[in-house]
Amino acid sequence: MMQNILFNMRNTILILAMLSFFQSNAQLSVAKIFTDHAVLQRDKPLNIWGWAKAGTSVSVQLNSVTKTGKTNSEGKWSITFPAFDAGGPYTMKVQAEKTVLELKDIYIGEVWLCSGQSNMEWPLSLANNAITEVKRARDPKIRHIKLECDLSLTPKDDLIQPRTNWTVCSPKTSADFTAVGYFFARQLREQLGEDVAIGLVNSSWGGSQVESWISKEGMAATDALKSYANNFPKSWEECDLILKNRVLKHCFGERMQPDSAHQESLYTQPGFDFTTWPTGSAPLAWDWQGIWAFRGTGYMARKVEVAEFLVDAPAKIYLGESDFPVKVWVNGQPMEVDTTNHKITATVPVGVFKTGKNDLLVYIGAQKEPNWWGMGLHGAPKDLYIQWPDFTIPIDGGNWHIIPSWNTPHTFARSQNNAGAILYNAMIHPLVPMAMRGVLWYQGENNAERAYQYRASFPAMIQDWRQAWGDEFPFLFVQLSSFGSDVSANEGSNWAELREAQEKALELPNTSMAITLDIGDAADIHPRNKQDVGKRLALAALNTVYNKDIPYQNPRLLAVTWEAASAVLNFENAGTGLVARDKYGYIKGFEVAAADQKFYYAKAEFLNDRQILVTHPEGMKPVSVRYAWSDAPVDANVFNSFGLPLGTFRTDNWKGKTEGKKFE
Repeated sequence: MMQNILFNMRNTILILAMLSFFQSNAQLSVAKIFTDHAVLQRDKPLNIWGWAKAGTSVSVQLNSVTKTGKTNSEGKWSITFPAFDAGGPYTMKVQAEKTVLELKDIYIGEVWLCSGQSNMEWPLSLANNAITEVKRARDPKIRHIKLECDLSLTPKDDLIQPRTNWTVCSPKTSADFTAVGYFFARQLREQLGEDVAIGLVNSSWGGSQVESWISKEGMAATDALKSYANNFPKSWEECDLILKNRVLKHCFGERMQPDSAHQESLYTQPGFDFTTWPTGSAPLAWDWQGIWAFRGTGYMARKVEVAEFLVDAPAKIYLGESDFPVKVWVNGQPMEVDTTNHKITATVPVGVFKTGKNDLLVYIGAQKEPNWWGMGLHGAPKDLYIQWPDFTIPIDGGNWHIIPSWNTPHTFARSQNNAGAILYNAMIHPLVPMAMRGVLWYQGENNAERAYQYRASFPAMIQDWRQAWGDEFPFLFVQLSSFGSDVSANEGSNWAELREAQEKALELPNTSMAITLDIGDAADIHPRNKQDVGKRLALAALNTVYNKDIPYQNPRLLAVTWEAASAVLNFENAGTGLVARDKYGYIKGFEVAAADQKFYYAKAEFLNDRQILVTHPEGMKPVSVRYAWSDAPVDANVFNSFGLPLGTFRTDNWKGKTEGKKFE
């Protein structure tokens, strides 16, 4: 009897679930990119689509024009309107049988897709002069929609619910707009006229790699990524295994064999050699140090040099912020740890530190909240130090060694860089075939380690998106700014190589690049001056897209003439002449090398408005000149008369730091 009841209950639940499924699929809906306050693209055919019961007639009315269509066997409908001029506000009415949906306050104007990583996602509330800028943002014809971050191993038909619907620009709403996109839109509004609304579709995810934004088919179309596409993970479990093998290789080399539980137990013993572990930095999440998406437990260790006069005094170790269990050992001895108010401190009694090198080992438990923060020590660099009564030693920076534990429970978080195509599938594919004017792109920081391959992967993404839309739309992008160290060309630069790769993408038609070397922040990967970034993108759009006679091009090397001990560099796009932004008029940022490939900082001087003479300081015949070839070339100071900077370049093709590094 009880078995029959349970059987009937299960059947009833199954039937109700099936009815709910079919009812939800039969319900009239429009794609989630279309909401109240949306901006639709002018001067192009407009595609509107959604879902309803299979075989149902659907009509859409917009701007006094009505078009009809019919759902296919899967319940999808799609209707195309002829191109409209700029205008609005309109109400869009969508009807199927007796159901009517109304989308209100719709404008026809200019739509730009804003994509990339955190510098595109960066909100107006965190830009320079944010309070003033947010208060000033009172233009109801600038609209913005932020897509929710989402992942998928297969292409999605529709977005998950966007983080915001289309939002009208006002002091109450603009704080969350993409800052770069907002300043771009503001510049366009000043030039295109009162009737032209600007719509910003913000599909960006901080820390994302370019490969996540390329479709599987797009990868298969380029030799650099074809192998990955042919071995694309079929499930998240397979993806996790790929990630695990990648992390194991990073930690243990080709043997890829993790330490056993017994070997791990030796980590805390005095004299254990942790220098074989991968090097790392603190404070910084492990995700950005070759241990992507690992969630579990692990260890961090470093040497600490202690002077003799300190060993007879007690000390306290400060290790930043914590929402996870922490243990600390000094020279193999466990310390008393306090994590009150999420601040990590460890008390070191007299006699534990010795004169000279000491071993500091930190055990990190599983992160609780927020989980996306990941493994590692967190906080500001100033939060990591050892304090004696009258002396302090900083312990931030890159002198740490890190290793995950493979003998305690661990997982891999679902995140933006777990596999290729996963952001394209969830955050770009559902937008096709939305009519738009073009793309604004700000990304590359996360590809700097394999910058040479970006020469292929970045153009592949541009072509992939254009192929999906069937439209060679304008693609405007931001070149990486200055961040990190300012070292000589002899040491090489991942970021310089990435900038070079970005410039090579200009070989594709209908592309433009905004150079931002002069408006970066060497100490912050997120420079706050988003005003000039948006303005420079807007200059390119106004000239190349909207046919305004506005200068937008940066100075660019045209030719080199080699002489006995110098080189004459000829430039284009100088305007009325090149200038050096220096109160003494000195040109900075150039390096020169002879056949020995050893670079020297070089004296440079203007020969005329478009030529610069660079001299080898040792009197040798130069064969290469590099400019701004550094992660943070803060000295580079050559501009054209329009105030636009000369960008990173080199005249040689010698092997760089990132050649041979590939996406796997």
